[in-house]
Amino acid sequence: MRVLVVEDDGPVASGIIDGLSMAAFESLHVETGHAALTAMATFEPDLVLLDLGLPDMDGSEVCRSIRASSQTPIIVVSARDDEIDRVVALEMGADDYVVKPFGMRELVARIRAVSRRTVAHAGVPGAGEVGADGVSAEDAGTTERVLGSLIIDTRSQRVSLAGTVIYFTPTEFDLLVYLSGDAGAVHRRADILHDVWETTWHGTTKTLDAHVAAIRKKLGNPGWIESVRGVGFRFGTPE
Repeated sequence: MRVLVVEDDGPVASGIIDGLSMAAFESLHVETGHAALTAMATFEPDLVLLDLGLPDMDGSEVCRSIRASSQTPIIVVSARDDEIDRVVALEMGADDYVVKPFGMRELVARIRAVSRRTVAHAGVPGAGEVGADGVSAEDAGTTERVLGSLIIDTRSQRVSLAGTVIYFTPTEFDLLVYLSGDAGAVHRRADILHDVWETTWHGTTKTLDAHVAAIRKKLGNPGWIESVRGVGFRFGTPE
């Protein structure tokens, strides 16, 4: 795997590159947003690790520019821990968000998890998807999941609300499919992290919250995903 590391802090970048090398990943390090955009064409990475605090432009803008022409997975690696920063990055097209400081084992696990989701989405999305009624979409002869005015097509990864198509990142789409698969049921945070993020570490909880916030904003009504205090989330169909 070829990983583009966009980080202006030399010691941090050095640690990331060493860790990636030990995980058998090839990497290229750049320090500015403009260099990152150039490297997208010359290096052709399989994944981008992107810091937000770059010297020439904000990392969220770099994320938006990359996403405008490429579906290459992007993991934001930043010291910014505010929910608004997470939500903005996810809305700009990031697939995951890791807060500094972090462990390399966690980062490598995140890279592999995001890559697996990307490969799955590039193949035959929705294969074997099981709906709320326990019948797979393929068995039922359709890949569309209709929830009020919301239509989720698990094969084409197309989501429309009241006839308007809405773009979701692969991770947002996976989370939306997961929660809507059993509408009305409460999904525990630990179960969501295990099934969607394929991990059990606790640090991802804020990323989960940010993804939920991003989905709510795109759907235009927080009632689609209800927070269940101290437990997790419930998917509903607001009137």
